[in-house]
Amino acid sequence: MKLEKVSLGETHSFSPIFLDYLQGKEALQPFYNFLPSLDNLHKALTQKAPHFTAAQRQTLVAALQAQYQDLPHQAAVAQNIESLAQANTYTVTTGHQLNLFTGPVFFIYKLVTAINTARRLKEAHPDQHFVPVYWMATEDHDFAEINHFNLFGQDIAWQA
Repeated sequence: MKLEKVSLGETHSFSPIFLDYLQGKEALQPFYNFLPSLDNLHKALTQKAPHFTAAQRQTLVAALQAQYQDLPHQAAVAQNIESLAQANTYTVTTGHQLNLFTGPVFFIYKLVTAINTARRLKEAHPDQHFVPVYWMATEDHDFAEINHFNLFGQDIAWQA
């Protein structure tokens, strides 16, 4: 199988500010603390960890346990939720807003990426625990936001 790599910039699907952020352009540095990389993770954890209190962790655990109570029991899920009460546990969070044309494959890709990232972080930082979290963004948009996409310069819309 032949593998072709295309840079994000070559896709013409991302804004210049997003591409500049990924490249670490100096003009954007005042707007974030760390570029997303394994190397910057330890700095970010050290800086942010003290700000998430034990009480906040307990609230999070209780809320997740309530949300999962009517679902079939999965030991790994229960263990991950309970681990969020520990100060050395962090989430790898991703989400997806419903829309057209970035359906099941993109959805699965995001899930797998969060799981694999949590595993890589655990390997790099064995004294920490990382829980993959997937957030389904279903409540923050309306039909007009999700009923269209652009393909090869053509707008395609689903008219209700």
